[in-house]
Amino acid sequence: MAVPLYLMMAYAYYIQDDPFTSDGCFDTVAKIILDNWDNIEHRHKTFLSKSSLEAGTHLSGYPKIVEGAVDSFKKLGPLGI
Repeated sequence: MAVPLYLMMAYAYYIQDDPFTSDGCFDTVAKIILDNWDNIEHRHKTFLSKSSLEAGTHLSGYPKIVEGAVDSFKKLGPLGI
């Protein structure tokens, strides 16, 4: 679930300018994905690149489902992540 979480966090930060997590959490999820890159299978992995994960950024697009997922996630309220 690291891939969709990373995409959701990036969307909230870069597109909505309203992050729901800390920079440290964002970096941790990026590291988890990088450390497990060859073993991760997710239909939205193609939206990620190792170079963007290493840089701690995401500028290569988002699947349509991410916008709604972020909005739904934010309605849950503060989760402390």
